[in-house]
Amino acid sequence: MINKVVAGPAEALRGLTDGMTLMLGGFGLCGIPENSIQEILRLGVRGLTCISNNAGVDDFGIGRLLQTKQVRKMISSYVGENAEFERQLLSGELEVELIPQGTLAERCRAGGAGIPAFYTPAGYGTEVGQGKEAREFNGKMYLLETALHADYAFVKAWKGDTAGNLIYKGTARNFNPMMATAGKITVAEVEELVPAGELDPNQIHTPGIYVQRIYQGQNYEKRIEQRTVRQG
Repeated sequence: MINKVVAGPAEALRGLTDGMTLMLGGFGLCGIPENSIQEILRLGVRGLTCISNNAGVDDFGIGRLLQTKQVRKMISSYVGENAEFERQLLSGELEVELIPQGTLAERCRAGGAGIPAFYTPAGYGTEVGQGKEAREFNGKMYLLETALHADYAFVKAWKGDTAGNLIYKGTARNFNPMMATAGKITVAEVEELVPAGELDPNQIHTPGIYVQRIYQGQNYEKRIEQRTVRQG
């Protein structure tokens, strides 16, 4: 069995260069590849296209890459927590493609499944549908949406083994599993790395066949995007 373990993010991101397209898993600030994002920041690569459900917040997640102007284009579905994102969008510094959340997930899944395009009713009759092919099925209009792919897909899992098999926890399953299938090179960082054969095969969410590099991350902040508490 192939051992896919690398020493850390520096080795995991080997080959990353300017102008590449990246998928970054997670939902809000949950399950984001924090260590890989930090390494992208350190490398200083620029002109990136980032496919992610969200853009992080100003000082965390993809928001840090926006602050350093390393991102040329964002393909996302929710970006409302990032003031720097808003500023760059309104000033024309950042190209943005906003996609309905379910459509974004399916475009990533289609990319991993080898499906070039699919029809969905989401967005028909709105700005989302401008310039896209539309077709009627059973009396309802649908838009043609194309699959998404990336040079690198960065995902974060709860547990992984040396063969690249991954288990996610809770909300981290929202985008990580489909993005893990759609990268030419998929890099997984995990909270706990175990020997191959130690994970229950029935619990694995991403089979190791999709993962090229895996490493054990460290110093996870696990921040909360919006903290809500009851009155005392």
